[in-house]
Amino acid sequence: MKHNPKAITSAMQLYFNGESLRNVAESLALIGAKVSYQTVFKWIRKYTASMEKYIEKMAPNVSDTWRADEIHMKFKGNMKYVFALMDDETRYWIAQDVAGSKETVDAKTLFAKGQDAIGRKPKVLITDGLSAYHRAYQQLWETRKLELRTRHIRHITLQGDRNNNKMERLNGEIRDRENVMRGLKTVDSPILKGYQIFHNYLRPHEGLDGKTPAEACGIQIKGDNKWITLIQNASLSNRKVTVK
Repeated sequence: MKHNPKAITSAMQLYFNGESLRNVAESLALIGAKVSYQTVFKWIRKYTASMEKYIEKMAPNVSDTWRADEIHMKFKGNMKYVFALMDDETRYWIAQDVAGSKETVDAKTLFAKGQDAIGRKPKVLITDGLSAYHRAYQQLWETRKLELRTRHIRHITLQGDRNNNKMERLNGEIRDRENVMRGLKTVDSPILKGYQIFHNYLRPHEGLDGKTPAEACGIQIKGDNKWITLIQNASLSNRKVTVK
């Protein structure tokens, strides 16, 4: 890191905890790190891309039950759908995709990304009643052999086992930060990817007894400042790949 590592990681922690880019820059000035809010965004973009490449090589030990849902968000004046796929047991955010519609192809893209990330399909898929989810499930994960077929639970309820409350909590996390995510100007913005990393590797969850989803999946990020650990590990790992 060319700049002060503490300033960079503090900026990322503050931003993904819900502060605006301008508020982050003002907070950094209090500890003697005078940078613009544009610089804060550049840090987020740079280090999110680096960590993303590193994390793609990891193998989270997720369960056999996955959940999917989508929320409507604005991207530079245009409304898009943010699709998310999450592990039921560990709350690990497996995959995401931004689309302009809620068609079968959009749900299918999300499921394919999830399968690529984990290396297998789930045994159980929980969604709401959106028909695109079921058609995508049929095309990707429904098989003739019952023992190999993914079970799709799509008639969810507000109570009991057939609910999507865990996905709703993830949607709520994103909604809580929507107003300050001014960087959402393009569908490939680093903001959502950065928040996915924050959710999985940095944010302890009460439902996991204070663990992060990554820790619940058996992935340990050591050190008091896990941002620094992730960024340094990513830098070393990506450098080795480049050398090869």
